[in-house]
Amino acid sequence: MLRAETDGKSSIICLTSIGTPDGRIFGLPDDMQNATLHTELIKTEIFGKIKNTLKKRHQFRKIWITLTEELSNIYLDDEGNLQFGNYYLEEITEKEVEKSTQSTSNETIEKLLKKILEDKQQKSEVKNLGKIANDFMIDKFNGRNSNACQWINEFEKECERCMVEEDRKKIEVLKFFLENASADWYTCMILKYTVESEWNDWKKNFIETFGNKGWSPIKYAFSFKYQSGSLLDYALKKEKLLLQIRKSMDTETLIDLIAIGLPDYVSNNIDRDNLQETQDLYNEISKLEHLVKKNISDNKGKVYSDNKFKKFEEKKPCRICENANKGKRFHPESICWFKEKNDNKTKPLKSINNSELEVELNQNDPKN
Repeated sequence: MLRAETDGKSSIICLTSIGTPDGRIFGLPDDMQNATLHTELIKTEIFGKIKNTLKKRHQFRKIWITLTEELSNIYLDDEGNLQFGNYYLEEITEKEVEKSTQSTSNETIEKLLKKILEDKQQKSEVKNLGKIANDFMIDKFNGRNSNACQWINEFEKECERCMVEEDRKKIEVLKFFLENASADWYTCMILKYTVESEWNDWKKNFIETFGNKGWSPIKYAFSFKYQSGSLLDYALKKEKLLLQIRKSMDTETLIDLIAIGLPDYVSNNIDRDNLQETQDLYNEISKLEHLVKKNISDNKGKVYSDNKFKKFEEKKPCRICENANKGKRFHPESICWFKEKNDNKTKPLKSINNSELEVELNQNDPKN
């Protein structure tokens, strides 16, 4: 009989029963039916024909095989009882043979259906995990945007909130929240530990790999200042940076650090005593957005005026060159080449008192 292997992919030829010339039938247990176990039988010419005959699963043939001395030693004991190895075969009826054949066929179909259902369930589970991941209220980790220890703890809290309790599911959901180098790290961990490992091993390795022990993130968060754009966007970004490096930071410190990064013309218009929560600061900042536009407009006018004055100065001819009869030359007087010569000509000569000079000469030794 040709039936499916346990993996459902390959097929094997099985010897299900042995009949005798007097019409009796003896069945073989399932673990003894694989034709590869019957080494002498598969050497015969008849087995080769059977192998070419059975092309589809659940096909079977009843055939007679001449009992050679080698086969007799394997399947008969000295008293003529049917055996295989150290096991005596059990006599069965024709109906039992048909029932056994049908049962084997049903078992094969059941195994295939079970495997199909398992594959379908796994695919469905992956889709469900993707939907669960969409409910997580946490940013993706890319190795630069957050404190690793703090981020993985937040991930665990989200797993608890979304009822992801099994270690395997935590590991599978984790892949939806990793980017860049952390995504490569996940692939390496799958190869080394697999999804069947313990979550604590993954968490420990994650913190050891991405835990930033330097000062760069802290310096960046504390020194982050408003440059351009919306004041509210700046304030929210600053708060996020600060909380990413230290979630336990108190509200007053958060407010102070956000306000420090604001331009003076904005922070000077905010009463610090009225701020109890960060949203109070955001409310005040939103009211002062117009100052940014005004400041930009004033700076544009000032720059335009300065540039216009500079251009006017550049077009004005150098008076030093004109006075020196060098013609009209357009350059700043401060860098004029004739300025130094003109300064030397107009420099007053120092007068010397003749009487003092005479006295000094008389005091000198005439021999000298």
